[in-house]
Amino acid sequence: MKKIIGYRLFAIMYRIGCLFRPDSNRYFCVMTHDGSAQSSVGVVITAIMERNEKARFSCLRKENKSKKALFELFVVKPFELARAGTVLLDNEFLPMAYLKLRDGVKVVQLWHGTGTIKKFGHDISSGKMLDIVERADSKITHLIVNSQYTKKLYSHTFGLDLEKVYVTGIPRTDMLFDRQALLRIEHSFYETYPELSGKKLVLYAPTFRDSQIDNPRVMLDLKKWVDNTPEDTVLLLRLHPFVAKYYDSGEASAYCGKVYDMSGYSGLNTLLCVSDVLITDYSSIIFEYIVFDRQIIFYAYDLDTFENDGRGFYEDYRDYVPGAVVLDTEGLINEINGDDGFKEKRKKFFDDAYEYKDGKSTERLLKLIL
Repeated sequence: MKKIIGYRLFAIMYRIGCLFRPDSNRYFCVMTHDGSAQSSVGVVITAIMERNEKARFSCLRKENKSKKALFELFVVKPFELARAGTVLLDNEFLPMAYLKLRDGVKVVQLWHGTGTIKKFGHDISSGKMLDIVERADSKITHLIVNSQYTKKLYSHTFGLDLEKVYVTGIPRTDMLFDRQALLRIEHSFYETYPELSGKKLVLYAPTFRDSQIDNPRVMLDLKKWVDNTPEDTVLLLRLHPFVAKYYDSGEASAYCGKVYDMSGYSGLNTLLCVSDVLITDYSSIIFEYIVFDRQIIFYAYDLDTFENDGRGFYEDYRDYVPGAVVLDTEGLINEINGDDGFKEKRKKFFDDAYEYKDGKSTERLLKLIL
């Protein structure tokens, strides 16, 4: 109820803001999933600034509950949105459900997932929440996706006609095809962490489970991992922000340089670039990492529960994912120490996930919306 009151207050202030003239050079940017320059919205902001010196941006990042932040959210931001000619989103923005936008405003959904394994959006919402999400998504004029497969899937998930879904490629993936950019960020990373140079870096990036709201924790036996992997193998933890908030990073640092908590590291693409192996489960991060054609291990310790009692999947999980599926730390260690036999499956996954492989997704998007 409190949130709905907040959404309605935002809408009231937006209507007052509509008394002022709109400006096609103004952009309202919702970056509540990823506020970094490497996110899709961040990449698009940089590209627009290079092309239009008159462009002005108002950015809404992760929720901050200070009095000043709340004042900005419910008073300043609605006025800034009211004047914007284009809205860039990386997540749901539920106050949109209560707005009547000005004519001609473009609402561009640059969803934070390049693809998806698990169900989301309209497929997991119900009741009053589904009604709010549907009304918010109905304001989208451009839904940006990476492939024809994703176009059909996201059309259903966001409740949009196919004509509003555009296969331009995802802007934040452009860097993954730019060898010079990758060399720069890799160099920058090792300047910050020189002790990791020459090590085998294994990135563990688990997805968020709804059940973790009451019990946020890392379901990986770090001691067993450290005791049974080679000395030059280092684990990088990239936890969901909610879990990371409750995780004792001292546990990672206690393992003598064998485990690093990188949850607060801002550049996800950088971590993908430097990692030799990715461990994940149901996260969309595999759609970015697949570009590098490196080993991916799926640590799905709660697979049956997630499939039957959780969100569920759009495809048969074991058949779909391009890597070994393991259910415990021991199985994970065996895969790390064993051979990678999934190169052909990764190639097929990559081909299905990417319509374009040229690193020009941002360029195509700007031609579309400008």
